[in-house]
Amino acid sequence: MENFEDIFKDISGIIKINSEQSAPEAGAPFGKGNRLALDYFLSLARKFGFETHDIDGYAGEVIFGEGEEFAILAHLDVVPAGSGWTHEPYGGEIDYNMRRIWGRGTMDDKGPAIVTLYALKALKDEGFKPKRKIKFIVGCNEESGWGCIDYYKLHAHMPDEGISPDADFPVIYAEKGILQLKLKFDVCGNFDIKGGERPNMVCDLCTVEKDGKVHTFKGKSAHGSTPEKGVNAIAPALEFLGLNEMKCLLFEDGFGVKTLEDETGRLTFSPNVIERKGNSIFVTVDVRYPATISRRTVLSAIEDKGISYEVGHEQAPLYNDINGKLVTTLCSVYNQVTGKNCKPIAIGGGTYARALKNGAAFGPEEEGEENTIHQPNEYITFEKVEKCFKIYKLAIEKLTK
Repeated sequence: MENFEDIFKDISGIIKINSEQSAPEAGAPFGKGNRLALDYFLSLARKFGFETHDIDGYAGEVIFGEGEEFAILAHLDVVPAGSGWTHEPYGGEIDYNMRRIWGRGTMDDKGPAIVTLYALKALKDEGFKPKRKIKFIVGCNEESGWGCIDYYKLHAHMPDEGISPDADFPVIYAEKGILQLKLKFDVCGNFDIKGGERPNMVCDLCTVEKDGKVHTFKGKSAHGSTPEKGVNAIAPALEFLGLNEMKCLLFEDGFGVKTLEDETGRLTFSPNVIERKGNSIFVTVDVRYPATISRRTVLSAIEDKGISYEVGHEQAPLYNDINGKLVTTLCSVYNQVTGKNCKPIAIGGGTYARALKNGAAFGPEEEGEENTIHQPNEYITFEKVEKCFKIYKLAIEKLTK
C-alpha cells in the first residue's frame, strides 16, 4: 500500500506554487508559476523512474509502457484565488485535525494529478507491465484557453482514447457545449463599472464609480458551469445603476435560452466579467448549452435582441456511447471500489476529455459533497485522496492490461 503521507506532502508542495496564468517568459508561455508547477510534476515523475517530456513549457508528459496509446489528461494551472479565503490559497496547509489539505487547485486539478501519478507509481512498483503506452499529459492552460492542448497536438501525438481526472464520479459520458461571448451594450451617463476575473468564474466582486464615489458589490465565486452555487456581484451593480433592462437580459431572461434542456441538463448563462469602455459596456458571458442543442440556437437568440457580440473561447459538446467499453469499465470500477451502484452522468463543465476521440472525465467529485472548486477555501480530504488512489489505480490497470 502506498504511503499516503507522501501523497499529502506532494499535493501540498505543488499547491504552494501559484500557477495562475501570468505574463509569458522564456520557456514559460503561461507564466513563471505554471513553469514551476510543471517542473515540480515532471521532476517527481522522474524520481519515480518514469520517462518524461517537456513540451516547451506548454505541457508535459509521463510515459509508462508500450503499445497502443492511452491518455491520462490533467492540468496544473488554476483559476485566480479570488477573495473570501480564511486559509492561505497557496499555503498548501495540511490540516491533520480536519483531515484535509487546503488551497487553490487541491481538487481542480493538481490534487487529482498528483494522486494519479502515485497510482502509476504503485502499479510500476508492483511490477505491472501495461500492454498499452500510457501517456500522462499535464497541461498548463486548461482554465483560460486550452493553448496547451493546441500546442501539444501540433508537437506531439495525442492518443485517441483516455480519461481525465478533472470532473465527477462515477464517470462522465457527456459534457455540454461551451460558448464564451463578449456582449456589447451601448450606454450613457457618467459612471464606470468593472468586475470579474475570468469568464469561467462567477464574479464575486464588482465596483462602480459614480459621482466621485466608489461603490463595492460583493458576491460569492463558483465555477461558471454551476452559477447557481455562487452569488454574482454584477447583478446588484447593474440594479444600482438603473440598468434594469440589461440586468433582465443577462440574469433573468438570459435572452430566452435559459429554459433549453436535454438529458445533459439545462443551459446555464453566467455573466462573469464586466467593464465599461467609452460609451459601451462589455460583458463576457459563460454559456454551457445542452449537448444536443446547436450553438447557433444561442447565437440567434442574442442576434434577435440586436446585441452585438464576439465569440471567445468555445468547445463543442462531448457525447460518448454510454454503453461503450470505456464508460462501462470506469463506472464498474467506481462502483466496485465504493460499493455503490451509480450510473454514468453528464455535466456542464468542460474537461480535457474533449481533446480525445473517445475520452471520459472520471472523478474526483462525488454527489452530495461540498463543492469548493473555483471557490474560496478549496480543499481535498484525506479520505478523497485515498479513495481516488484506489479508483485510479484499478481503472488504469483494467484499461491497459
